[in-house]
Amino acid sequence: MAAKACSVLNPGATRGLGLEMVKQMVESPWPVRQLLACCRDLDGLRAEGLRDLAKKHPNVITVVRLGEYSLCSILLQMGSLVGKAGLNVLVNNTWVLTHGTMQTTSTQEIQAAFNTNILGPMDITKRTFKMYLFFLMSATKSGKPGMFCSKPAVVSISSMVASMATVKEMCSFFPMASAGLNMLTLCATEEFRKDEILFAVLHPSDWKGGEGGAIDAPESVEGLLSVMDSLTEKQTGVFLDYEGKVMPW
Repeated sequence: MAAKACSVLNPGATRGLGLEMVKQMVESPWPVRQLLACCRDLDGLRAEGLRDLAKKHPNVITVVRLGEYSLCSILLQMGSLVGKAGLNVLVNNTWVLTHGTMQTTSTQEIQAAFNTNILGPMDITKRTFKMYLFFLMSATKSGKPGMFCSKPAVVSISSMVASMATVKEMCSFFPMASAGLNMLTLCATEEFRKDEILFAVLHPSDWKGGEGGAIDAPESVEGLLSVMDSLTEKQTGVFLDYEGKVMPW
């Protein structure tokens, strides 16, 4: 990853792709300048890896508790951390995949998927923009190409199952919530186009976080970060896989 100095907010940094993304962002030859890594249980076993990374990189990683009543306090902390350089990237990578069909999937399962995949990203994006649109916009003024260098961006980690074009192959996953995240991204792309904020949806491949995956988390994240680093304002609203290939909507 050839990332330039930037500030990143990662709401899902405890495990899997989110934790690996934190690791690579701070341990690459070009580490990010400031990373706010969020989790719900700072003292739990799932947060052990994140706590270890934060101890190794105390000047870069700030670990914050993410909960219904703490999001505003997290955003308030951000002002002193990012300063005039601005907030470059919000990574929405907290998502779940519902396995089943319309007949076998419960209403509760669908509601939980919608809360995680759509309402969560929408809420944190709205609040971040409401409080920090100035910081996001300040990163657009250098005129340099490349997202990590100068372009503020919201990147959502979705999945190939969100593609309506592939529904015949993916219908067993009942992926309505994933498709909703893609639509949310397209709507936000148009709403904030005038503010020059870049939006993108990335598919991490069938990584080995699930059984039978094609690649492991480090390879997937390496690809995702490489794609993110190459994005420009001309590509806002894109749906790409971890190799940069265009995915069908």
